[in-house]
Amino acid sequence: MRRFVDEAKIHIQAGDGGRGCVAFRREKSVPRGGPSGGNGGRGGDVWFVARASMRTLIDYRYRQHFSAGKGRHGEGNNRDGADGDDLFIPVPPGTVVSEVRDGKTEVLADLVREGQTVRAARGGRGGKGNAFFATSTRQAPKFAQPGEKGETKVILLQLKLIADAGLVGYPNSGKSTFLAAVSRARPRIAAYPFTTIDPNLGLVRLSGGRTFVLADIPGLIEGASQGRGLGHRFLKHVERTRLLVHLIDLSEPDPATRYRAIREELALFSGELAAKPEVVIGTKADIADDEAMSRFRTQFPQSPVVSAVTGRGLRAALNLIWDKLEG
Repeated sequence: MRRFVDEAKIHIQAGDGGRGCVAFRREKSVPRGGPSGGNGGRGGDVWFVARASMRTLIDYRYRQHFSAGKGRHGEGNNRDGADGDDLFIPVPPGTVVSEVRDGKTEVLADLVREGQTVRAARGGRGGKGNAFFATSTRQAPKFAQPGEKGETKVILLQLKLIADAGLVGYPNSGKSTFLAAVSRARPRIAAYPFTTIDPNLGLVRLSGGRTFVLADIPGLIEGASQGRGLGHRFLKHVERTRLLVHLIDLSEPDPATRYRAIREELALFSGELAAKPEVVIGTKADIADDEAMSRFRTQFPQSPVVSAVTGRGLRAALNLIWDKLEG
């Protein structure tokens, strides 16, 4: 399985323009022919294009330098040089393309749809040949223009997952088990914090042809908004979701305190993120005792409880998520 990589920094170079040509016609009947130097070709541009076949930015951890084609030089007999080939760099949908310059980052585009493109660097213009500079008073120019340099940039690529709903909660709150139970996604599952260190996506299918995409994202801890734990790497993926599905382990001694801690981290990171609609679900009902169940129901009377192991309550919880998404 390919490692998930959600950030990469690369260097791009647009093509240089070809230089113009200094040449003169050579004809038997015209011993001193006029200028015939052609223009140089344009350098190729560098583009980024969203491709659904890509799921990660890992390729750009190993290859970090990309160049478009250079324009060909002009030639005699007024022949212009060919333009350089444009370079199209594929990225997964959901990739934010930014330029890094002088320690600052400027967003160039947010590529969210298959086939969406952005030109990140322009190729240089080709230089003019000496034929271009001929005038009535300067009939035999012996100079031509050099081609312009293509743009060189440092580009930051950041992938933010595109999902309808995102699972949030403390580490080991049952997010991966829940996703595996309701979709065909198979995230790694174990009983220790941060089992999920990379996001996972699953397609949930309901009756009547209803479907939605659910994201299992690394668990939050207090201080995540300042980068603790998996911090910002987690939170940026939640930004795109339309609905937050907050999972709480029923065995927690005080579920409401845990819930408020996560809500605070969301608010500290982004007010817009904290304002998203949410569903709260109690997990691990198969191992919760009566006291734990009573405590959760008292604190969250409108929230369902589920067991991803036995399937208890899953269908009702998924229908609730669907209703919230549609509402």
